[in-house]
Amino acid sequence: MEKWQESWAQNKYWVMSRSQQFYNEIRALAKGNQWDEKCQQRYQQILQEADSMLPTKETLTTAYQHVWGYFKNKATFEEKRKYQVLLNKLEEANDELGRYLVELTDEYEVKYLAESILIRKLRKANNK
Repeated sequence: MEKWQESWAQNKYWVMSRSQQFYNEIRALAKGNQWDEKCQQRYQQILQEADSMLPTKETLTTAYQHVWGYFKNKATFEEKRKYQVLLNKLEEANDELGRYLVELTDEYEVKYLAESILIRKLRKANNK
């Protein structure tokens, strides 16, 4: 059980950035802490299916708004303004907001986010 929770903690924003439906399905699988082999198999299948999906503006917006929640109360006025500007011009093909959230994760040393698959993949994409 504990291993699956760690995996979900790392994957949840990445899954959300691909599919709200998959995100909701995984949450339903975990409801009531009745995690079993069947749940684990479906979870792995969802991760594989999500990996073949491209994010949309809508799914990125949802995921990034959740990530922003870690900064909104500590961000400076200028950081908040920049977040809003980047959110308003967010496009899948030009994801400046994702890069900015990686910067904020590092600046504010948010370990939980730094260990997330979403931030790790964004960081890797930015270093190409």
